[in-house]
Amino acid sequence: MIKWRGIAWSIHPLFVMIMMASAITGYFAELTVLFLIVIVHELGHVFAAKSFGWRIKEVKLLPFGGVAEVEAGGAGAREEALVALAGPLQNVWMGLLAWTCGVTGLWSEPWADYVVQANMMIALFNLLPIHPLDGGKLSHSMISVFLNYYQTLLWSARLSLGFSMIMTAAAAAPLWIPGYGDGVQLNLLVVGVFLLLSNWTYYRNVPYLFVRFLTHRRRSSLTALDNGKKATPIIVNGYQSILSVAKSLNRERYHLIYVLDPSGKELRVLAEDQIVESCLSGLNPNRAVRELLG
Repeated sequence: MIKWRGIAWSIHPLFVMIMMASAITGYFAELTVLFLIVIVHELGHVFAAKSFGWRIKEVKLLPFGGVAEVEAGGAGAREEALVALAGPLQNVWMGLLAWTCGVTGLWSEPWADYVVQANMMIALFNLLPIHPLDGGKLSHSMISVFLNYYQTLLWSARLSLGFSMIMTAAAAAPLWIPGYGDGVQLNLLVVGVFLLLSNWTYYRNVPYLFVRFLTHRRRSSLTALDNGKKATPIIVNGYQSILSVAKSLNRERYHLIYVLDPSGKELRVLAEDQIVESCLSGLNPNRAVRELLG
């Protein structure tokens, strides 16, 4: 692991193994280009994240490319989508530059084609809707516009698991389908299994990721109040649990909670930060929301 401008850069052991295998088979130059493409791709994410004031904790080079671990501080869908797209956009200009160098004769045509294809491969692969690929972050940001954040976490994890399974099955298909393809695609199989295991962990960690969201939400709720943000109502029964109400929060909106008594004759209002604070207070979050009304 090395540090550059306060950001830790690390290389996953599987990435090292793939590098070594490529070097042994005589593809050292191609490997070096791929490594540089991945670095520039990740720098695109880093600079975009920094432009929004995010804190970059670590950049990991993984078997399928790289992942930037960031502290976004409760950023919205727009920022998340722009940071996710910043990586593939680097592959666009690098691919165009390589194509230009090939057309003008600065590079040999085969070499220019290789660099163009490498950029296309990395960009398209990273746009698959699988966490933590860029496509997974894009799908996460789009889902969060329409669903509450807890459902966003669940569906993002399910979508990622589904596509990871498809990738793994496609790579290993020659094992049980005679004549399918040119044999087992070992690199794709390794990446597929890696993503499958990572997303199974991601799915199991959804409750902890939701608590982290609430922690950031506590600060963003105060900011929304200070800025006079328009509120979206959530109507609940007083016997619903505080946690179930918190799971109704949408990341893109600020909410006022309207609590209806069982008789339907009285309506009381809670600010969402009261719900968030109650979930994070250490007291039982499964107690009835009407207990917050005094």
